[in-house]
This record gives sequence, structure tokens and C-alpha cells, in this order.
Amino acid sequence: MSTDRYELTMLAAALRDGTADTPCVFEVFARRLPEGRRYGVVAGLARVLAAIASFGMDDDELAWLRGVGAVDDATESFLRSYRFAGSIDGYPEGEVFFADSPILTVRGTFAEAVILETVVLSVLNHDSSVAAAAARMVTAAQGRPIIDMGSRRTHEQAAISASRAAYLAGFASTSNLAAGRTYGIPTAGTAAHAFTLLHPDEPSAFRSQVAQLGPSTTLLVDTYDITRGIEHAVAAAGPQLGAIRIDSGDLGVLARMARVQLDGLGNPATRIVVSGDLDEHAIAALAASPVDAYGAGTAVVVGSGAPTAGLVYKLVEVDGRPVAKRSEHKASHAGAKAALRSHRATGTAIEEVVVAGPSAARDAEVDRLCREEPGMRRVDVPLWRDGEPVGAGTATLDESRAVLAEALRTLPWEGLSLSHGEPALPTRIVTVH
Repeated sequence: MSTDRYELTMLAAALRDGTADTPCVFEVFARRLPEGRRYGVVAGLARVLAAIASFGMDDDELAWLRGVGAVDDATESFLRSYRFAGSIDGYPEGEVFFADSPILTVRGTFAEAVILETVVLSVLNHDSSVAAAAARMVTAAQGRPIIDMGSRRTHEQAAISASRAAYLAGFASTSNLAAGRTYGIPTAGTAAHAFTLLHPDEPSAFRSQVAQLGPSTTLLVDTYDITRGIEHAVAAAGPQLGAIRIDSGDLGVLARMARVQLDGLGNPATRIVVSGDLDEHAIAALAASPVDAYGAGTAVVVGSGAPTAGLVYKLVEVDGRPVAKRSEHKASHAGAKAALRSHRATGTAIEEVVVAGPSAARDAEVDRLCREEPGMRRVDVPLWRDGEPVGAGTATLDESRAVLAEALRTLPWEGLSLSHGEPALPTRIVTVH
């Protein structure tokens, strides 16, 4: 049922007029990167393939569709036995992408491929958006760990997939237990201000937390007065105090003052964790401060911090014939495509190359480019064959995490800049006939 009604309307009409079985190619791509972004991140691919594997409708769902007039007899019969039998190629999860990168290519009949549009886009747009925002924060953190704390700022189910996407991008852990259980992500969390306020005073709250979690815990010190809070934290846990957390105020100034105070109290090993509406720019501004870890939430999952990836799912080939819409500002490039990336001898990527055209001519051009241009490599790979994921489509979350880390290492330094500017790589479209 993760589909829009117009997909079933198209399906019904195609079944009626005899075009439902026409071989087609659909592609997922972004016409442009979101404002302020220099690269995108492919995230959610494993979730997409799992959704396709289980995509179908049971008797109750079909009865409801029939009751609201969304299906006729032929459409109901098709959906009752639906299983995607086509093939899928695309970018491995964790790979970076740019404008016009064909990050997913779905081949099948019109009927079986068209109804996947909504589920594919809803997963990829959300997860890729979160992963791109999180990747920028990881770059800004310069190796310091970041904890995902975004669960309370988004839908309860979206929070789980957001935690997965943030971890893929390099976050160290998540506060979300469902994400930890579902995806094996390390979880973290100690106490909020409410726990301190529950007790008659701060020292008793800290002693209680240390008694439960041990002296290596993280104590939240800014409920009342940070200076006194640090004194109370050290008194409760001693020199083994794991960390303090500061959640408000001028975090750079407070972190520096806290470091001096902790060192003076004999706690040089106690770490400083900061949180509170951090985005990549706030994290970058703290680069020179004695901060050991960050907690990030709102900017990871919603709003300007994580703008939509802008991905679309468009028909590009019908029975071997390239097709494209010509709408102003929404034009697409006709024909199924292959993707390559050019690199310098040092390994730095310099260009995204997208080859469009009939399969034989396209494959010949890909072979020529890889043969004649040093540093050229194929980006898209097989992901789905014979009804199940294959190759990179079976990658684990940790494997996808490594793909992104390596992809970011290949981008030119200016492509990792947090400021607005040109995409990290230009895209060259090569059309063959």
C-alpha cells in the first residue's frame, strides 16, 4: 500500500489498453542538488530493495482498494499476484551522487515498474537527505564522534531510518533504541535535565546516576549553574568521571572554561560533550574548542539541515525507444544510462560521466572511455536480479558506511566545503546512437 493512487490508475489503464507488458526503463536521479549542497549521498538502498522484495497487497488491502474504487477486476488480479520480476542497477549504498547521476535504474514491464515509484522515492529521498546532512557534520567534526539525538524531532518510524542513515554517514551512535535493535547501531544515552530536577539537589542526582551507571558515565552539568555543576559532577564521580555534557549557552566559551576547571580539579581525562541544535556550521565553529564529542538532533532529520534530496523516478525508455519529458525546468535526458567517474592519478575524482543511448552503443562507449581515459571507473553496478538483491544490493550497513567514507576521501577538498558553491564534481552527459 506504500503507493499513490495515480500509480494504480495508470496500471489499470495500461492493463486495459494492452501496454502494461511493454518493456520499460525507469531511472531515479536528481535534476539538481539541494541548495547549499555540493554532493548527495545514496542512502536507504537496502531498505528500498527490502521493500520491493515484500511489495504486494493482501486480501484486506485489496478489498479496501475495491471499496474506494481504486481498482477494477483486472487490476486487482494483477496486484494479488504481484512480484517484481525485473532488474535493478544503480549506485552502491553510501556512494555520492550529483545532478543527473542515474542512481537507480529499474527495468521491467510498465505495470510492474510504475507502481514502485512512491515507495522507492519515499525511502531514498528521506534517507539520502539525512545522510547528506550527517556526512557534512562528520566532515566538520574532524574525527570527533557524533551521537544522533534526532528521534524526538521527527516521525517515530522516520526516526529509526534517520538513525540508520546518520550512522551510514559516520555518526558514532544513536539515542534511538529501535534503530539499535533493528540495525545493530551502537546506542548511547544517560540522563536529561528532568532527572536532575527530580532530586532535591544536583549532588544527589549525580550520586544516583553514578551509583547506577558507574563513574564513567556522562553527567549533564547545565541544569542550574555550570561551574557548580562541574564541581558536583567531579565530587560524585571522582577522577574517573567519563564526561560532562553541556546542552545550552555559548558552547565554545563554556567548553573552554569547563576544560580549565576539570583540569584544575584533577580530571584531565574527563571528556566534554556538547549538544543543543547543532548543525555542520555550529560544529565547524567549535573545531578549535576542547570538545570531545557532539550530540546532534534537529538538523540531522528535519528542516534546512536536511533538505530533500530532490530525487525523481522517471520513465526514460519504452521498448528500447528513448523517451524524455520536455517540461520547462523539469526536462530529463532520454534513454537508459551508465555512470562513470573520472579520477586523477592521485585518486581524486574530477568528473561524473553519464552515458545515454541504446544498450550496445552505450556499452561500447563505456568500454572506450574506460580504455582510453586513465582513472575512469564504472559507478553503477547490478543490484537486483531474478527476484532478489545481488552484489552491492546485499551490502551490510557497515559495508555501506565504508563505501561513503572512501567516496568522500576521493572528492576534491573544495567539494567538502560547507559553504555554498559549485557541486564537488561536474556532470558530463554523453549521448550515443
